[in-house]
Amino acid sequence: MKQSWRQFLDRTARATESGGTENEAVITATRFHLDHHRSGKTNEFVIIGLGRFGTSVAETLVNYGHNVLAIDQDLDRVRALSTTLPHVMQLNATNIDALRQAGVDSFSTGLVCIGSDFESNILATVLLRRLGVEHVIAKARTRTQREILLQVGVDEVILPEHEAGVRLARRLAAGHFIDYLEVADDVGIVELIAPPSFWEHTLAECNLRQRYGLTAIAVRRADELIVSPSAAFRIESNDILVVLGKLEDAERLAR
Repeated sequence: MKQSWRQFLDRTARATESGGTENEAVITATRFHLDHHRSGKTNEFVIIGLGRFGTSVAETLVNYGHNVLAIDQDLDRVRALSTTLPHVMQLNATNIDALRQAGVDSFSTGLVCIGSDFESNILATVLLRRLGVEHVIAKARTRTQREILLQVGVDEVILPEHEAGVRLARRLAAGHFIDYLEVADDVGIVELIAPPSFWEHTLAECNLRQRYGLTAIAVRRADELIVSPSAAFRIESNDILVVLGKLEDAERLAR
């Protein structure tokens, strides 16, 4: 778990610099990783559609050590990604026979993010379900697309642009709030700037659990990430706290 969070924080920082869609992809992949880690499920994913979002999800999951089959119809794109994705292939994801021959029916989780063709997006999700993929997730651009995908049986729909907007609004509203990863309803891991009232105090003195219902799981100090800091750890100015708890409690601390 320590390595997972080190990867999450480092990759999130890099993705934020390159754009909201890639940042959301890293967050999405990290959530998939945590869900499978907690449930003990086989860590195998098939990802259809290798635009910026799909590629970022695939690469992040591979970095976490998961088995990922990445699929796209564009041969040039597949060739370009063959150096970073161990299992990437070119095929038509709306052809059930091609998907079956690729072994897609052996995967437990499928993510479909064919952004350029919504009809193909729908058909690919339906075929994954028909092939017995247990959990099917799809990317949508609008809420209307989301409703359509849910109606055809998709388990979960992701709207990266909408979710990036929500995340930005939280950051703007909360002042010292830097980033967060929602791991359950209204519960997440939040990265925030340590408030001045915490400076030169130990974590025990800050009493995060009693005052805010939060648990400090890491502290970022300059280029160093201190995982599982002790109660005697002393907070300094410019430290960044990584806490676990309800998002509303983290927002209260960040104000």
